[in-house]
Amino acid sequence: MVSADAARNIVGIIGNVISFGLFLSPVPTFVTIIKKKDVEEFKADPYLATLLNCMLWVFYGLPIVHPNSILVVTINGVGLVVEGAYLITYFIYAPNKKRLRMLLVLAVEAVFMVIVVLAVMLAAHTHEKRSMIVGILCIIFGAMMYASPLTVMGQVIKTKSVEYMPFFLSLVSFANGCCWTAYALIKFDLYITIPNGLGALFGLAQLVLYACYYKSTPKKEKKAKNVELPTVVNNNTVGGGNVSVTVER
Repeated sequence: MVSADAARNIVGIIGNVISFGLFLSPVPTFVTIIKKKDVEEFKADPYLATLLNCMLWVFYGLPIVHPNSILVVTINGVGLVVEGAYLITYFIYAPNKKRLRMLLVLAVEAVFMVIVVLAVMLAAHTHEKRSMIVGILCIIFGAMMYASPLTVMGQVIKTKSVEYMPFFLSLVSFANGCCWTAYALIKFDLYITIPNGLGALFGLAQLVLYACYYKSTPKKEKKAKNVELPTVVNNNTVGGGNVSVTVER
């Protein structure tokens, strides 16, 4: 019979794979940005939020805070690199006003993380206390990140169109939340269970909306001479941010 530790590791590895795919989901957005050399109406907020979320989870998973959580560190460490690449690309092609705002948010996040690390290491002297403090912060920011798709879901209901909420990304978000919730339940970890449980619920809600409004989504008309019109579809990521996928209709 498979032990609890082995089962947890297997689920954690699967979670790493799914989360990695989710981290890569904004790639089409940045391909579009690079091609057009302009960020257009895309916002940096989702990537900034995901960056902070990854930093908190990396800190949470370190042996000095919460031992035996290396799989949490690995995937969120990868997330830090990926989100950093997105933000660098965004900065290169963004106008000065958006660059300044992005740098300001990054500065605030950096100061916040320094304060958190110092406060936890100096004020909490046991793994239990450190895990509790950082875990509560992870719950708060993780819940905020997972709840961010509510704005997109509201747009779907208002427009009766799933144009801005691709099915595959919603499905992967749901699977990601379920996988990490299972990981946390095998050897109960409240701080991983709550945000990922919420992620699974929000992912399920997106799938339900997709089923309700898929048929009512208006189709894009083609231009003359049968030239297909590319449509940019915006969506949410695991960080709860906007993602765009270019498709040919």
